[in-house]
Amino acid sequence: MSIDVMLPYYGDVDHFKKAVDSVVAQSFSDFRLIVVDDGFPDPEPARYMGELAARDSRVTYEKNEVNLGANGNYRKCLGMVEAPTVVVMGADDIMLPGYLQAVHDGFAAQPDAAVFECGVAVIDENGVPAKSLADAVKAWNSPLSDPNGRKVLGGEDLMVSLMHGNWTYFPSLAWNAEWIGKIGFREGLDVVQDLALLVDTISAGGKMVIDPTLAFLYRRHSASDSSVRALDGRRFAEESRFFAGEAKSFADRGWKKAARAARLHWTSRLNAATLLPTALKAGKLCEGGPKLVRHIFG
Repeated sequence: MSIDVMLPYYGDVDHFKKAVDSVVAQSFSDFRLIVVDDGFPDPEPARYMGELAARDSRVTYEKNEVNLGANGNYRKCLGMVEAPTVVVMGADDIMLPGYLQAVHDGFAAQPDAAVFECGVAVIDENGVPAKSLADAVKAWNSPLSDPNGRKVLGGEDLMVSLMHGNWTYFPSLAWNAEWIGKIGFREGLDVVQDLALLVDTISAGGKMVIDPTLAFLYRRHSASDSSVRALDGRRFAEESRFFAGEAKSFADRGWKKAARAARLHWTSRLNAATLLPTALKAGKLCEGGPKLVRHIFG
């Protein structure tokens, strides 16, 4: 079973190189790495990838003539997939050497599964282990905390778990290419597009393979796009619309527990509450404070 690693890129060059190097260093060798540069204004990624591609035929680099934005570039990447399994990797994250082997083994054990998640550790901008409150909540809410080996989840129980709090790290997910190609990313979402894809997949009957083995390092930035959006309330405005829509959808299909969990979305509310002091310190309380409060109590 071959695997396509799609890497939509725009950002820090050094982190990008480490991400690329971690893919090339995988113990599982039957993969393609396809980097789609969304017009980052630096010639170094093209130079670096050109040299790498000359040595390794599994590696491809393409640069968009026009910046598509995160959502657009992700959708372009999905249109380039040929392998039966695909990973849409973050351009600053790191695969541990056995990650793709774990993906292969997980899908081999459950061929009809739609998505795979492994154990993930969080690092900061400097590569140092880090854990924010959000990561602590993810760990508390996650079935990955169960050390009893690989399992398969799906249906309303999995949906309830994700509505309580999205414990997955999207760049670490591997997908059945047929499933992700059929479902695709919803247009118009910037912050919750990853959770929306999971919701749509599970709603359509897709199952998730869970393997608690640590195989991926997720890099969390203090000034990421989602954290900036969170400080002025934009993130939570999108989340509020999303959860309200999903609560109605679940109720319509008779998933009462999932509908209740979506209406509560308590970890999202907790996240907003923890950002009030940060917004004050950043001088964004007047702008974002009322939006954060509405999300907490709305």
